[in-house]
Amino acid sequence: MQHKTCLALAISAAIMLTGCSKEPESPNAAHTEVSETTSKESKNTLTQNPFFKEWNTPFGSPPFDEIKTTDFLPAFEKSMAEHKKEINAITQSEYAPTFDNTIAAMELAGASLTRVSRVFFNLTGTESNDEMQALQRKVSPMLTRHNNEIRMDEALFKRVAHVYNNRSAANLNPEQTRLLNRVYDSFVRTGANLTEEQRAELASINERISELSTQFGQNSLNDSRAFTLVLEESDLDGLSQAQRDAAAAAAKARNLAGKYVITLNRASVEPFLQFSSRRDLREKAFKGWANRGDNDNEFDNKAIIAEMVSLRAKRAQLLGYKNHSEYVLSNTMASSPETAMDLLLKVWEPAIEKAEQERSWIKEQMAAEGVKHELAAWDWRYYAEKVRKAKFDLDQGEIAEYFELENMLAAKFYVAEQLFGLKFVERNDIPVYNEVVRVWEVQDKTGNAIGLFFGDYYARSSKRSGAWMSSFRTQQKLAGDVKPIIVNNMNLNKPAEGEKTLMSYSDAVTLFHEFGHALHGLLSNVTYPTLAGTSVPRDWVEFPAQLYEHFIAQPEMLEKFARHYKTNEPMPKALIERIKQASTFNQGFATIEFTASALVDMAYHQLTDVKDLDVSAFENDVLTKYGKPSEIIMRHRSTHFGHIFAGGYSSAYYAYMWSEILDADGFDAFLEKKNIFDPETAEKLYHYIYSRGDTLDYFEAYEGFRGRKPTTDALLRNRGLD
Repeated sequence: MQHKTCLALAISAAIMLTGCSKEPESPNAAHTEVSETTSKESKNTLTQNPFFKEWNTPFGSPPFDEIKTTDFLPAFEKSMAEHKKEINAITQSEYAPTFDNTIAAMELAGASLTRVSRVFFNLTGTESNDEMQALQRKVSPMLTRHNNEIRMDEALFKRVAHVYNNRSAANLNPEQTRLLNRVYDSFVRTGANLTEEQRAELASINERISELSTQFGQNSLNDSRAFTLVLEESDLDGLSQAQRDAAAAAAKARNLAGKYVITLNRASVEPFLQFSSRRDLREKAFKGWANRGDNDNEFDNKAIIAEMVSLRAKRAQLLGYKNHSEYVLSNTMASSPETAMDLLLKVWEPAIEKAEQERSWIKEQMAAEGVKHELAAWDWRYYAEKVRKAKFDLDQGEIAEYFELENMLAAKFYVAEQLFGLKFVERNDIPVYNEVVRVWEVQDKTGNAIGLFFGDYYARSSKRSGAWMSSFRTQQKLAGDVKPIIVNNMNLNKPAEGEKTLMSYSDAVTLFHEFGHALHGLLSNVTYPTLAGTSVPRDWVEFPAQLYEHFIAQPEMLEKFARHYKTNEPMPKALIERIKQASTFNQGFATIEFTASALVDMAYHQLTDVKDLDVSAFENDVLTKYGKPSEIIMRHRSTHFGHIFAGGYSSAYYAYMWSEILDADGFDAFLEKKNIFDPETAEKLYHYIYSRGDTLDYFEAYEGFRGRKPTTDALLRNRGLD
C-alpha cells in the first residue's frame, strides 16, 4: 500500500506512500552525517532555491532538473517557519473560532512545507544516496518536532474544540462535518487532552519513533544492497532466457561483465527461487532474502524493532489505550484488534489445510524425481512450479512471454478509459528525476486535464524495494482547482538495450494494483486536501487498488493485451483457460505467507509490557502457536517488514485481507451484470469509491456502490479456500 495525508493535519516525519508498502520506508544510508560542506552549501541564498520560486513547468510539476540536494535543508527550515507563522495567525486571531477561520485556515497553512516534503520523501525512496540518507536522518526528527508543536498547541486545540463543540449550530455541509470530526479526533489522538508533562513525554516518544523508523528503512535498503549472488553461465540451469538476460544486465550495472547477478529485489530473487535447479544457490539466495536486516552487522534491525514496539506500547497507554493495536484500530473499519484477528483466523485454518494438500503434491513430485533431501523453504517455489506444470500444463516462463510492459500499460489505461472515460497522453516535456521515469497527462471524457501520472517501473540500487503509489501533489478545491500529480513505482528488471521488458503474471497484477491506487488519487473530487484521494484508513485504502487487479485476469483483457513479445500473437485461449483453472493453485502457501506476517504484526502491537524482546524467538513463538508449516516463512520477516516498522501499516497489515473481502465481493457486481465494464456499475464505483476520498462513511460508501453489505464468500472462492 501505502500514502497520503495533508500536511495541514500532520507530516509525521514523512510523506505517506500507498501500496504495498506504505509511509516512506526510507532508504538507508551509510552512517555519515551531513558534512560541513553540505551545511555551508545548504545556506544558499533562498532566492536561488527552486522551492521558493514559482514552478513554470507544465501543471506546476516539480522542476527536478533545477532541484539539488543542498536545496532541501534551507527549504525545510524556511517552510517550517512559515507554517508556524500561519498557525500563530490562526491562534492569535481576535475573531471567535469558526470553521472557516480555524479548520479551513489550517487546511491552507503549510502549503510550502507540503511541497518540499512531498518532493523530498519521494526522492529518498527512489534516488537515495549517502547525502540524501544523512539529510533524511536530520530532517525526519525536525518534522516530528514541528508536528508535535502544532498538534500540542493548546491555543490551537482550544479553537478547534470550540468549533467542534458548536458544530450543530454551524450549518456545515457533510464534507465540512467530516473534516471537522477528523481534525478534532486527530488532536485528541495525538495528545491534546494530556497534561503538559504527558505531552512532553509523548513528543519525545514520537521523535524517537521517527528516528528509528528512518533508520529501519535505511538499514533494510543498505543490507539488501550489500547482497549480490554472482553467478557464472554454468550456474544458470533452469532459468529462462529472459531471466538470464535480466541477471546479465544486473551484473553489467555492477561492472561485472560476463557474469550474472541475482539481487534481493523481488523481481530478481523470486524467479530464481522458482526456476533455478541449483539447490545450493537457491539456499544462498533464500537466506539472503529472508535475513535482510538480521545479519548482526551495522544494518541489523532487531534492536530497533524492540525499541519501537516498546515505545508504541508506551505511547498507546499514555493516550488511554490498552496497547498500540487498540489505538490504531480504533480509527479503522475493523474498529478493534478482535475484529481484525477474527478475520485473519477465519482464513488461516483453511489456508493451513490447503497448504498441506500442496505440500503433499510437492512431496509426490520430489519422490517421482528420486529426491532424497527433505522439503525446505528454498525448495517450495521450485517444486511448486513443477507441480503447476504437471497438473495444469502451465509454464510461468512461457506465460511471462505474453506480459510485456508496454502492452500492460496499454491494458491498464484501457480499463480506466472504459470505466471512467479517461485518456492518458504521454508527455515528454515534463522534468523527471530519473531518465527511466515516464509522464502522462490524464484527461477526462471531455478532454479536460485532471492531473499528471508518473510511472517509475525499474529497479535500481538507489531505490527501495517493492511497489507503491505516492503523490507530488494531491487534489483539492480549497486553494483553487488543484490537480493531482500521482506516481507509481515498481521494481522490474531493466532489460538490455533494445530488449523488451517482460513481467510475470504476478507483476502484471501488481501493476494494476498500484494503478488502482493512482486512480484513487487522480479521480479524487473533494474540497479539502486532508480528505482527498487515498487519505483514508488502511483497511479501506487497499479496496480500490485490489478491485482494479481483477480486470487483468479477465479472459477478454488477456485476449486483447496479453500478446507474445516477439510475434504479437494473442495468448492462446487454451492457455488462458489453463491459467483460470490454476488460479487457486498454491494459494495455501500464499495465504499463509501473508497471514503469518499479519499475525506477527498484531502480536507485536498487542504487547503491553515490552522487556528483553528477542525478535527471532518472538516470531517463532507466535507462529508455532498457530501451527505454521516450517517450509513456509513470513512474506516479510520482522527485520525487513517495512510496512510496519518504516511505514504506516503497524497493526494494520491485516488491511490487505480485509480489503480483499471488499474487492472480491465488489468485483462480483460487474460479473453479475455479465459485463466487466458495465456503465451503471462503473458510475457507482466512481461516485461512491474512487472520487470520494474520506468524505463518506466507508460502510455507507460500500453499500452505496454494491447495494448491500459485503460477504466473505467471494474471497474464499477466489483463493480456493471455500
